[in-house]
Amino acid sequence: MHINKKLLPIKAHYFFFMAAMGPILPQLSVYGKELGISSVVMGTITGILPFAFLFAKPLFGLLVDIYRDYRKTIFMMLIIVMTVSYTVMNFIPARELLEMEFRNVSAAVDSCNVTDECSNRTRVLCKSDCFANNETSFLVTSDSRPQICVLTEISNKANSSKTCDIFCSNKDSEIHPGCLYKSISFWSFVILMSIGTIGFNVVNSISDAICFDVIGEDGDYGKQRVWGTIGFGLTALISGYVVNLFSENTVNYTPAFIIIFVCSIIDIIACIKLELPVIPVPENIFKDLKKLLNNRYVVTFITFAIFAGILDGLIIYFLFWHLQELAVATNTPNVKLIEGLVVAAETLGGEVIFFSVAGKILDRIGHVHCFSMCFINYALRLGLISIAPSPWWIVPIEFFMQGPTYALTYTTIVAYANELAPPGASATMQGIAAGMDDGIGYAIGSILGGVLYEYLGSQYTLQIFSAFGLICSLSHLLLHKTILRLEVPEKSVEYKSPEEAYKAAEIS
Repeated sequence: MHINKKLLPIKAHYFFFMAAMGPILPQLSVYGKELGISSVVMGTITGILPFAFLFAKPLFGLLVDIYRDYRKTIFMMLIIVMTVSYTVMNFIPARELLEMEFRNVSAAVDSCNVTDECSNRTRVLCKSDCFANNETSFLVTSDSRPQICVLTEISNKANSSKTCDIFCSNKDSEIHPGCLYKSISFWSFVILMSIGTIGFNVVNSISDAICFDVIGEDGDYGKQRVWGTIGFGLTALISGYVVNLFSENTVNYTPAFIIIFVCSIIDIIACIKLELPVIPVPENIFKDLKKLLNNRYVVTFITFAIFAGILDGLIIYFLFWHLQELAVATNTPNVKLIEGLVVAAETLGGEVIFFSVAGKILDRIGHVHCFSMCFINYALRLGLISIAPSPWWIVPIEFFMQGPTYALTYTTIVAYANELAPPGASATMQGIAAGMDDGIGYAIGSILGGVLYEYLGSQYTLQIFSAFGLICSLSHLLLHKTILRLEVPEKSVEYKSPEEAYKAAEIS
């Protein structure tokens, strides 16, 4: 078996870079939830961040393309900043878990009459057979003699003379926004998550540009990128197991952060070994990009890349919230282990297969049909998740559907962006395409998903996005079969090649 030693460093980079992200990326929103952040607030944060990706990716891509002699140094500095931001999150003060039981309490619990909910008080969820609604929000004082009061009107099953046993916990309760925004933990989480996530997305985009520079025109991108998928899946599974193993009353993420740090150090070593080819600086990168972005086929491609990002944004930020709620509803234990298995199924199952064969699929059916098929697959995936009766059902769903959705869509976007890139501007073009997909797309998906999740619940939110995926598939195919086909009949089922795109842009 012939091993191309020239490609070993890029394979190693993808493996260890994504291995460093496996323990943290799927858990970010869950980590925020455990700090007491609501779905609307979390959705807003993760919705604003992609707008930063939108500007950061093309900006750093342009920087790398212009200062090509320093691209490795810039690349490695971004990895270091990202790693430091994520690992420091381990030192954010965790919310103290409160669990208390009140025995022989009057069924007529006093209403809270407080002006400052943040002062020496904690919002909790309480359960009791006395309440018609078995789970209600209360406040408890956290001093030596706890007292309890109800935040909202509640209905009792019995008269007020009856005494009850009430069990309260703050494990699943959300912190009042007024208290949350005064918290050091909240702002530390937001700042570190923002820096780390922006760093990850920029590095990911530049990695793809560097990969295409290294492998050349005849290389197979998918066979390099698949190693990232393997690394991500392995560490997500391992960290899910060890976090579950070391956690008792509260979740202990320290083992996950250790994995992040170790893998990032090895990734830096692999990057040092990278031998980047000498590529001349483009003569007029702005003029070339302006011509390209005036082409209607490129605009159509970028628009539907945003739609794909909307669907991915919901899954990335809210899949584990849905899984955790489903686990509570079905009394399913070992949630962290299941989450690790879900990520392993996504990456080591579907992604490994589809990253390996995506190039052949694109050659066989073309970008248009492939993109339309991806949206159908997203609709099916979200629909199946919405009707899953148990968290364990999500594992096989993700095993079979992650490849035909994320892996195939990602390869389609990255491969076509590379074909379109003017000479010497690959990082800039990758930044633009990725900025639309996981910039604007993720932002809309996160914000809209967070609002729908709060007011309609996770099941209806998933079904609404499933319907959106179906609409995108049909409209994408019809658009290329009708309007765009009439303009250029001979290219009715393919996006235009770079040369054709330049010609069309000059004519228009």
